[in-house]
Amino acid sequence: MSFEIARSGINAVNASLETISNNIANSGTYGYKSSRSNFSAMYADSHPTGVEVSSTTQSIENGGGLFNTGRGMDAMIQGRGFFAVRDPAGQTVFTRVGLFNVDKDGYVVDSLGRKAQGYAAVLDANGRPVQGGGLGALGDLRVSTGQIPAQSSDKLSFNGNLSADWTVPAVATFDKDEPRSFNSSVTSTVYDSLGTKHSVTQYFVKTGTNTVNAYYSFDGAAPTGVGTTFNFDAQGQLTAVPAVSINATPANGAAPIAMTVDYTGLTQFAGDTTTRTNETNGYAAGTLTGTSLSEDGSLIATYSNGEKQTVGTLALATFANESGLKAISDTSWTTTGDSGVALYSRPGAGTAAKLSAGALEQSNVDITGELVSLMGAQRNYQANTKLISTENEMMQALMQAV
Repeated sequence: MSFEIARSGINAVNASLETISNNIANSGTYGYKSSRSNFSAMYADSHPTGVEVSSTTQSIENGGGLFNTGRGMDAMIQGRGFFAVRDPAGQTVFTRVGLFNVDKDGYVVDSLGRKAQGYAAVLDANGRPVQGGGLGALGDLRVSTGQIPAQSSDKLSFNGNLSADWTVPAVATFDKDEPRSFNSSVTSTVYDSLGTKHSVTQYFVKTGTNTVNAYYSFDGAAPTGVGTTFNFDAQGQLTAVPAVSINATPANGAAPIAMTVDYTGLTQFAGDTTTRTNETNGYAAGTLTGTSLSEDGSLIATYSNGEKQTVGTLALATFANESGLKAISDTSWTTTGDSGVALYSRPGAGTAAKLSAGALEQSNVDITGELVSLMGAQRNYQANTKLISTENEMMQALMQAV
């Protein structure tokens, strides 16, 4: 019986050595989670029969160190959660390795070509992503690799300070070509439906105490009458924000431009005339030039026209029992009955952690601890072999005595 007990000890130590050696071998593997072999005593009818490795525990809850890559499509999960990826066979597996790229077809894939799972962007009636419009359907995360169409400007935001020190212009009749007939002007760039740039120039003319008229010129054309009138109170604030619309028809065949102008925040204080905001919301057509991920999982596409759009959201999967997941090749896991089903959400929502963009998770293996465990396993192995040797010597002595 002693031989069998010692043999079970050697087998158990060999099994633990496999776990230790696997941990050490993967000390440099991104997203790897170390394991530990758990020993259990064996008995038969109250008689000891040795030892066995009864289970293996994964340290999934222990995060690895942050390795800063600076690459836009790399992402590290700061706490709980797994990236969900679909392999060519259609099976969805889970990984902590956030090393992603966009393939030739626009799919977000990991370093093994598996398609990342995420939420599509919500689109408007023209097929454009609605920024801040929530989450779309869950599936293969994809970004359009073609051009984005031009968007006609429909809003102009302008505010600043129209100096209270202005005097009524010397030339009473406004003429955009006569600088003495207005006090100040500012030009904004707008876009038509074809993406062609146009200019809208605002001319400001003081007409009396706390009163300023504004005239609008589209592409240098002469304004047709007063566009709007600003009335300021004694504190230099607008008595009411005027509702202003600019309508123009480009000469290049584009659709007519209908644009509202927001003057919220416009003031009349003494001192310099200043411009704080002068923004429009249109843009020309653009071609995809790059993609990146943010901490909330947003997939941000950058285009040649300078625009950035959120075109999808990377999903994270969490489980009721992460330790119940089954480890497989390629630093991945699959679900089991013990783990429960995957619960999907965007990073930072629910129990899913936020991401660290431009970084990867390092292995959580403690090399020092593994080497100490290795020395302990070596001593256990030697002790069991010594037991077999001693038992053998005793058997030989018994045989000689007989």
